[in-house]
Amino acid sequence: MKKILLTILLAPIITLSQEKEALQYFKSKDSLVGVKNKAGKIIIPAQFRVYSDLKDGEPVKGETIYFDGEKKGEQRQKNEWGYVYDRKGNFLYRPFLYDNGADYFSEGLRRLVKNGKIGFADRNGKTIIAAEHDFVSPFNYGYASFCDGCDWEKTEDEHKSIVGGTWGIMNAKGEVVQPVSQKSEKDVEIDGEYYPYPFSYNEKEKDILQFFNQQNKKLSDIYYVNLYNKLSENEKKLYFEIVERPKENFPFYQVNTYDYRKEDTGSDYRFKFTVSEDGKTVYAVDYDEKLPFEKWLKKETKAAEKFQKEHPDNPNKIK
Repeated sequence: MKKILLTILLAPIITLSQEKEALQYFKSKDSLVGVKNKAGKIIIPAQFRVYSDLKDGEPVKGETIYFDGEKKGEQRQKNEWGYVYDRKGNFLYRPFLYDNGADYFSEGLRRLVKNGKIGFADRNGKTIIAAEHDFVSPFNYGYASFCDGCDWEKTEDEHKSIVGGTWGIMNAKGEVVQPVSQKSEKDVEIDGEYYPYPFSYNEKEKDILQFFNQQNKKLSDIYYVNLYNKLSENEKKLYFEIVERPKENFPFYQVNTYDYRKEDTGSDYRFKFTVSEDGKTVYAVDYDEKLPFEKWLKKETKAAEKFQKEHPDNPNKIK
């Protein structure tokens, strides 16, 4: 068996991006928000009405600049929320409106809106999939559903659904994918049809995933301990896939976790992992921090054991 070269370090928490010029938000006298550098040079003029709890002088985090609100004097457009700029002040895109805010990143991509159509951008703000469809779902297990000629249902309800149109499935390159006629064990079920396994790996990446698969039993016990539907031993497992590779401002592999249905584990932060570019160091993403894997595992194990002690009737027990 090939020896795994992953090293689990109890190292200090590190930041999610490489060093970059320090920028900060500032507020004008009429409470409009812009961005400047530490020397006071204005990168983006104060022109945004921001709805989040943003403080004057708060640092800009991440690879891009995000304004959570509207530009003064600009009319709100359908399906759009907020503005994204690069750190030099160049406008990049408007995020898709999701749950009263900007869309979240799923498998390294976030939905954007351009001319009423929806596409995807990566964490650096680069458009990866052009805005061409009337609606697209977030990516899950390498695929996203899209439709053309569809629209939100006309109701007064807070939560609406997409109706009508012609639907299809795309991969992470934006290519339309057709279902297979004969399924295999690794194929992905979407709305009752099966699609080809969407991931491919080199030897280094296979070693990274081998680390997680060797701990599948332990991680599955922790993940399913608070699930009140009894699972068979065959169902009580997790899938691990690399959904993002090292790039500018992000020198890591991101490994996402999927349940027995090959559905994302349902949180932006729970059971998400990053691995150093050399493949040797593993971290768990814990909100805005990255914890060394062993430290995270001890924390999650303790929480799972506590839950089982407080809920002795839970059907999926840690063994």
